[in-house]
Amino acid sequence: MTEKNRKNFSSQFKAKVAIESIRGIKTVNEIAQEFGVHPTQVGHWKKMLQEQASCIFDTVRGPKPVGPSASQDRLYSEIGRLKMELDWLKKKLGSADPEDTG
Repeated sequence: MTEKNRKNFSSQFKAKVAIESIRGIKTVNEIAQEFGVHPTQVGHWKKMLQEQASCIFDTVRGPKPVGPSASQDRLYSEIGRLKMELDWLKKKLGSADPEDTG
């Protein structure tokens, strides 16, 4: 007995076939023949895409929530950086002679 190797299709390929099927320009058989898959598979991928399409838009946009400890660490590092800049500016402005600026 010889074993047949199953074809593994990428998710991009499946999406492309399913979208082509949803468009409705060609029949399922035409799409299956064009992409080299079984017509039943085209219908299955189309159904999967239609069922999961609403999940695509469920994600919330914007910055991802960060744990409280990470936020606190980030703030402390920002405070340290700003303090160093302030000290440097005070030193630079303190060493400048006011009578020379004239």
